Parts: sequence; C-alpha cells; structure tokens
Amino acid sequence: MRHKKREILTPDLTPLIDIVFILLIFFIVSSVFKKEELALNLSLPSSNAKELEVEIKQLNIELSPTSLAYLGKQIDFTQLDIQLANITKKDMPVILRIDKEVKYDRLIKVLDALQKYSLNNLALVTQEN
Repeated sequence: MRHKKREILTPDLTPLIDIVFILLIFFIVSSVFKKEELALNLSLPSSNAKELEVEIKQLNIELSPTSLAYLGKQIDFTQLDIQLANITKKDMPVILRIDKEVKYDRLIKVLDALQKYSLNNLALVTQEN
C-alpha cells in the first residue's frame, strides 16, 4: 500500500489584502473632512506666534471692517450679544479672527460682549510669516 503525502494547503492572502486596501481607499475617499466654518474673507495680521491646537467645541467669531460673523453666519452686534448670553460653558475656547483693517472700536465691542458673559478663554488668529 502506497501512502500519498498530503500537500499542506495555505490560503492565498492576496485577494484578502486587495479587499482590505479597497475598503481602506473607499473609507478615506468617502469620509467628509470638516473645514472651519468661515463666513468672511479676512486679511489677518502676521505673527511669529506658535500654532495653537484648537478643540472641536469652540466659538468662532470673525470681524471685518464692515461685517461680523459668529460660527460661520453673518450677524450683527445685538445678535452676537444674544448668542453669547445663551452659552452655558464659560471655559469654552473663543477663536477671534480679526481683519487687520478693523477699527479699534469694533474690536472693543466684541471684547466687551465676551467679557460681559465671562468668556475669557480667548485666542486671536494670525497668519504665519
């Protein structure tokens, strides 16, 4: 009687690796990358300051010589006051983007509103040199 040697079968991993890479590419391409919600086209002043890592939950305020935007929507100063009054988390980061041509009194109005509601965790955004 002759014994046949059994051949050891190993699964071919090439199709499995192909499927994993296709799925990876699918998820990368189909994922939505959230951009910052900016409403105004601002010319920011330049600075040598280090880059600040910002949290996901933050207040974005943009100020141009003629407009004001809060969380990506144009509003006026009275609406800003109403929005700031509704904030319960007082340590929430406030990100200010201010055009370099803004008159000082417009900036003071925004800073006064922030101080009125004790929103003191403030960051001013500038451009890199």
